[in-house]
Amino acid sequence: MDEPKEQNKDLDIQGLVQRAIAEYVRQDTSKREPVLKAELVEERRRREALEKRLNVMAEENRKNREVADQAERSSKIRNELQALGVTKLDVAYKAVQDEIFRTEDGRLVAKTDSGEVGVREYLAGFVHDNPEFLPARIPGGTGLSGGSRTSQPQAAITLNMISPTMSPEDRERVRQEILRVTSQDK
Repeated sequence: MDEPKEQNKDLDIQGLVQRAIAEYVRQDTSKREPVLKAELVEERRRREALEKRLNVMAEENRKNREVADQAERSSKIRNELQALGVTKLDVAYKAVQDEIFRTEDGRLVAKTDSGEVGVREYLAGFVHDNPEFLPARIPGGTGLSGGSRTSQPQAAITLNMISPTMSPEDRERVRQEILRVTSQDK
């Protein structure tokens, strides 16, 4: 008879231990649950703040790319106009800027009646059709003395030609061109 009592006691002890462990786990979970929920809410807030910053930075990056693209586009158009001999760059640029756009593959083109053409071809046609943007063919007018020419006309100087490694002759040519252009505006 002692054995069945001991088995009942063992079973009761096992059940008691299991109930005690279950109660402890339940109480521990109920204590930790608000802390875990608070951490979860804080983590969600941090993630949303980071996502917001990332979206702002992506938008800034997009705007900066647009500005850089616009500046590059403008520079290329102006350089082409200058290479074609246009002296009234700002006026000519304003006249053609809306017609020139960038394709998906990055090329600058202009839409014409015959389709899309390269920017160089379009600007050459524009300058040919609008010679008023070129320098005067017969400089001067009434009362202008027939003074001697100082030098032969040279190729137009573009910003791309100017570099720290250019030869002294080219550097002097650039200086002379800058002097000539600035003296015309006065």
